Amino acid sequence: MDPIYVTGHRNPDTDSIVSAMAYAQLRNALGDREYVAARLGRLSDETQLVLDRYGFDPPVLIHNLKTQVSDLSFDTPPALNKAVTVDRAWQLLHRDETTVALPVVEDDGTLFGMLSTNTVATHDMRSVLHPEVEDIPVFNLVSALEGSIVLDGTTPTNRVSGRVTIALPTGGEEAIPLSKDTLLICGHQPEVLMEALRAGVACVVVCQASVPEAVREIPSETLVISTPHEPYRAARMIFQALPVSRVCRTTNLCPARLSDYVDDVRQMAQDNKHRAFPVIDEDGRVVGTLSRIHLLKPRRKRVVLVDHNELAQSVPGLEQAEIVAIIDHHRLADVQTGSPVYMRNEPVGSTATIVASMFMERGLMPTTRMAGLLTCAIISDTLMFKSPTCTPRDRQTAERMASIAHESIDALGQLIFSASTSDDKSAGDILFQDYKEFMLSGHTLGVGQAVTLDSGRVLKRSEEFLAAMRQRQEESHLDMLLFMITDMLQEGTHLLFLGPPDVIAQAFNVRPEENRAFLPGILSRKKQVIPSLSVFWG
Repeated sequence: MDPIYVTGHRNPDTDSIVSAMAYAQLRNALGDREYVAARLGRLSDETQLVLDRYGFDPPVLIHNLKTQVSDLSFDTPPALNKAVTVDRAWQLLHRDETTVALPVVEDDGTLFGMLSTNTVATHDMRSVLHPEVEDIPVFNLVSALEGSIVLDGTTPTNRVSGRVTIALPTGGEEAIPLSKDTLLICGHQPEVLMEALRAGVACVVVCQASVPEAVREIPSETLVISTPHEPYRAARMIFQALPVSRVCRTTNLCPARLSDYVDDVRQMAQDNKHRAFPVIDEDGRVVGTLSRIHLLKPRRKRVVLVDHNELAQSVPGLEQAEIVAIIDHHRLADVQTGSPVYMRNEPVGSTATIVASMFMERGLMPTTRMAGLLTCAIISDTLMFKSPTCTPRDRQTAERMASIAHESIDALGQLIFSASTSDDKSAGDILFQDYKEFMLSGHTLGVGQAVTLDSGRVLKRSEEFLAAMRQRQEESHLDMLLFMITDMLQEGTHLLFLGPPDVIAQAFNVRPEENRAFLPGILSRKKQVIPSLSVFWG
């Protein structure tokens, strides 16, 4: 069963992580077992603290949703050991008309070569022009001829080499050149058989006839095999007794790993005209084959987006994925879907509020631990209900979840907002733990935010923050970069910024000094900072 990844935005905050986990748990509890909570980046200290408090592991980390070979419905034909006969391989190739090639593997399952109908046919035509065989294993030869060993020398023969020669049944037998390098095929021809044994030929294949007792008594090291097939068929089957390792293609195999992206494999298929390509796992073991038809309509990964609906904030490769649903509380942005999807977008302060409501609507009470997580997510995203995005519904939902979890909202608030700005964290860690980039009217903007109860302690590191901001602005070619140090007690934000001061002055009606400004009453990036800059830039 292919997973449906439930993921929040890049640089995930607590609301993004918890909403993904809660929605996946809700759907799985309702019987949809394929939902998997995922994340797109490192957890913040605040989020890790919350997860540890309630005993949850972090969601699985995914880097992109590009379609990979593992997502394809590739073929899984038999993988032949390189010692298997060409005859056996030919039977398998024609058992299923859709099979155009078979992988040939080493004893440990790793790739050795590829065998196709074309390579077998080429081998067969060459055998007509050059009817010599070398070191055919006796077991292979007896199996291909569907025969049995009648005579063997005092030293058992394990391999046979020689020029394949058919003795005609009428006249001229004495003219047949016989030597130790001859592999003779005959019928009921006792004289020819006796002469071959005296000459010590490598092997005699007796077709549709028995071996007389007089012949059996001749001392010889010649291997004699009896077969029910007529001479011409026996001759062809001798060449089919070769191991596939002698016939298969072993160069330019162009294997595709399960982790390879389909875009890369498609390019490889265009550059190489093979009809089929081997598929191998990360250990090099063959797991199947794929052809160009598998690349036409690949099965796409499925994903649910929570707490965002903007491409710049979503998982790379989203355009190659199938979006199943969107659960969000932000403005509608630029995510597009190929078909109608379930979408729930509500003007509340936290996505966790929406997901908690979905539990109630479906008559399913979240577990005590999950209720604790949802409470923390709502507190975090609504800034302890002081954010302008907060609604009475957020507070009511948080209080209900806290009662289920047997928690104090005030105690949780103190715990959460003391975690993000500790002195043992680097300036970059604090700056980018809750950071997003936007495109507003042609302007590229980056905004980070840290919520604290003691902004004075954090502001002492302003120069460190500005240095980290300058580096990011240069690397990402941003027109402006803001860092919001939001103080819950002062109910405002100390803003550090890089960019034109007049933009800050006019957008927020303040007087900035040396890349700094205080924005009273400004707590929300989503509902206050971004809209103000959007209006200013038109």
